[in-house]
Amino acid sequence: MSGKLFIVGTPIGNLGDISERALRTLRECDFIAAEDTRVTLKLLNHFEIKKPLVSYHEHNKFQKTEAIADRISSGESCALVSDAGMPCISDPGMELVDICHERGIPVETVPGPSAVITALSISGLNVSRFSFEGFLSVNKSSRRKHLEEIRNESRTMVFYEAPHKLPYTLKDLHEALGDRRIALVKELTKIHEQVERTSLAAAAEKYSVEKPKGEFVLIIEGRDSSQSDAEPKTLEEAAEMAREYVEEGFSPTEAAKRAAKESGLKKGDIYRLLTSE
Repeated sequence: MSGKLFIVGTPIGNLGDISERALRTLRECDFIAAEDTRVTLKLLNHFEIKKPLVSYHEHNKFQKTEAIADRISSGESCALVSDAGMPCISDPGMELVDICHERGIPVETVPGPSAVITALSISGLNVSRFSFEGFLSVNKSSRRKHLEEIRNESRTMVFYEAPHKLPYTLKDLHEALGDRRIALVKELTKIHEQVERTSLAAAAEKYSVEKPKGEFVLIIEGRDSSQSDAEPKTLEEAAEMAREYVEEGFSPTEAAKRAAKESGLKKGDIYRLLTSE
């Protein structure tokens, strides 16, 4: 008789956010597949739950997926958990869920906290449509390709980032997308939860000198969909747009800022070209 795989959401910071159903599932399942057994053990100990743990993470998932699926096929029930939030969302689990579906093994979700949705809800930006982008790759070519693909994304975008990589990510996002509004959300549901609403340019400058702390969710506004397809694509065209704003009475700084927002190019580059003539 086939068992069942449960996809269980766990707290992203505050243990009080775990659901009664999640606790019941963890107590009644035969074993738990955990991204980090040490992290999950702390959670289980807090709620006085004793269950066998199997390590299942990014670096061993290809070796462990079949074995875990075999145990479920033999009749055991497994709860899949990540360190925090919902498994499979920028965390291990997709391969296990996929093979269970292929084998006809029942898969049931026990929904819980999600950093993506929680950050969006507190950002104050337009969240009627959004695109979850996860982590930017550390591989240069993959990273460059990703940034190029989202350059004209009109939906609000959501990224995850670790503190030690945040300065480089903000710099790359600013260079690729131009200056846009951003909400940097960190330490969600914890004591030091914080939402910092600013611009990409200001955030990139701030964290180039200030050491960030905590795990971040970045909410970045999309490209203005009201802009025409005939927007300036080159620096020269953007500078010409800025000249037109100057003729309308705007200062060179404000003109460069407006042209940057409409072109997606950097304000400083436009300003230098504008004032060099």
